[in-house]
Amino acid sequence: MSTVLITGCSSGFGELAALTFHRNGHRVFATMRRPGASAAINEVPEIEQLPLDVTVDHSVQAAVAEVIERAGSLDIVVNNAGIEVFGAVHLAADEEVLRQMDTNVLGVVRMARAVVPHMVAQGGGAFVTVGSVAGLVGAPYGGIYAASKHSVEALTEAMHFELSQLGIRVSVVEPGQFATQLGAKGFTVAAMTEDTEEHDRWQRFRAAQRSLVKGQPADPQQVADVIYQAATE
Repeated sequence: MSTVLITGCSSGFGELAALTFHRNGHRVFATMRRPGASAAINEVPEIEQLPLDVTVDHSVQAAVAEVIERAGSLDIVVNNAGIEVFGAVHLAADEEVLRQMDTNVLGVVRMARAVVPHMVAQGGGAFVTVGSVAGLVGAPYGGIYAASKHSVEALTEAMHFELSQLGIRVSVVEPGQFATQLGAKGFTVAAMTEDTEEHDRWQRFRAAQRSLVKGQPADPQQVADVIYQAATE
């Protein structure tokens, strides 16, 4: 049985991953900004919930320390917490871009700072990050999000070479379009208001995206299964 910490478990892939690891006999710490936000996880008292905001370093450090204190080890980390900024790149303000990067990129770096020294000391572990197909190709009005996921790809590749000889498996999972709540956690750049031509073009693109997701048979559980496989095989 491994000890697993997963970020962003209030819904979507993080929630499903927590349930998947639990079903397979692992001790799971499901973290989120507001513990109790997942009705499905609330129904499984064996899954331990902790507050963790990946944009706040002391929150990351405190959650990791709590897991190690309770369990004595931390074998697997799944970086799932993320947000999505929508909008044309040329309309984005600096603070909007920084907010995207703070969660999706620096959040991974903060987790690495907190957990890698422990994994090195214990002789190994697994560090899995949920990336995106957007880390391979950009899409209209998703350029800022894609930039964050391209960064995750680069970080993961570098960490793989840095840590593999120390017994730490570093990997990234790259989902495509799935019906999750990620979009609900994002925001549109403020300059792209409803009275702009750019907003109209974006709405037409979003309608096409929604149609694609609605017609897609893929179950988000498939992604949770791949996350589990990446962490345990």
